[in-house]
Amino acid sequence: MNFFQFLATYAGTFAQGALVTVELTLCGLIIGLILGVLVSLMNLSHIWPFRWFARLYTWVVRGTPLLVQLFIVYYGLPQVGLQLTPFLSAIIALGLNSAGYVAEIIRAGIQSIDPGQMEAAESLGMRYGQAMRRIIFPQAYRRLLPPIVNEFVALLKDSSLVSTISMTELMRIGQTVSSSTFLPMQSYITAALFYLAMTSIIVFFSGKLERWLEVRG
Repeated sequence: MNFFQFLATYAGTFAQGALVTVELTLCGLIIGLILGVLVSLMNLSHIWPFRWFARLYTWVVRGTPLLVQLFIVYYGLPQVGLQLTPFLSAIIALGLNSAGYVAEIIRAGIQSIDPGQMEAAESLGMRYGQAMRRIIFPQAYRRLLPPIVNEFVALLKDSSLVSTISMTELMRIGQTVSSSTFLPMQSYITAALFYLAMTSIIVFFSGKLERWLEVRG
């Protein structure tokens, strides 16, 4: 069986795995964005326990492999009575990991804004939350888009690690097809092409969004 025959036969199977990969990545990114915003604001807080916790969190998450974090969630939590499905374990691990990187992206984006902007907002009587929402974030979000997109792409590729907990996504499909057909080259090249297509689509539309934001503002 040549590569094109293989692709015609198994493209649908790989496409199903790709859809699961996209679902995992989107869920992980949403969790990462929500937690990342909270952690970044805690890191910028004047309350030292918040700052301590935020810095400890990002240090641990960014300093340990995602695979280890995934195993802790999937294999470790049942020891304390919390049994999770592979899908739920996957999105929790991906989300917690992404939050550590998103938090640093947002912190850096906020700190890149001239401190005088916050001082001016406070001089007008705005509270910290109001100043962040009305003054700082509207200026920072354009700077945050490229690194957030990079994190999205990295998370999509890193989602391949969830195949180690028997999650049937794109990489697991590649492993299964390879085992059943004894055609590892075709199987993993096909998986790579699907990953490449998905990341290329993300980059393409993020570029469109960046240009639209530039024109708009």
